[in-house]
Amino acid sequence: MHIIEWQDFERVDLRVGTLISAAPNEKALKPAYVLQVDLGELGIRTSSAQLTAHYSAEELVGRQVLCVCNFAPKRIAGVRSEVLVTGVYDSDGKVVLAGFDKPLPNGARLA
Repeated sequence: MHIIEWQDFERVDLRVGTLISAAPNEKALKPAYVLQVDLGELGIRTSSAQLTAHYSAEELVGRQVLCVCNFAPKRIAGVRSEVLVTGVYDSDGKVVLAGFDKPLPNGARLA
């Protein structure tokens, strides 16, 4: 593990967002969704994520997620991904979303 300074962590802008749409990313080589994430004051941002193993598009809508908001945009399978929706790999290598057990305002920053 690489040790970082507190200031390094503070540079990562981690915020709560609500998924407002999810649709299959037809151009992705591995199954993925194109997500629209409402990040409150930051607006609505797009992401592409390989979440199809555990989640249908319908069950993603309305779910709150934790996003990295200050990465430079990156083109992923034809989609301009503006945020990274965070998750953890399970024992089968499939992504399980990071989330919250209580509702939070969109755009709230991780403390």
